[in-house]
Amino acid sequence: MKLRDMVEWQNHAGETRAVGNASLTPLSQALVVRTPLGGLVWNRPVAVLVERDGQEQRLPIMNVLLMARLAALGLGLSLAAIALISSIVRRK
Repeated sequence: MKLRDMVEWQNHAGETRAVGNASLTPLSQALVVRTPLGGLVWNRPVAVLVERDGQEQRLPIMNVLLMARLAALGLGLSLAAIALISSIVRRK
């Protein structure tokens, strides 16, 4: 099974709702991972499409928690790399 068959990004538009004189459509993105033993689907909201007076506007949804997690992961990897390099230098 190739990686391309196992991992797929999908974009979805949700049900359009009318609010006042505007139409709101939620947009989401899904990461689908399929393996012979099962699968995983991770959905996340990405934007809201607002249509008002014939104009369309895409309002992105910022995932602050994901950004914080990635920053913490990057910091942890950086500290681990620094510790590894310093221990190698001390041994010499």
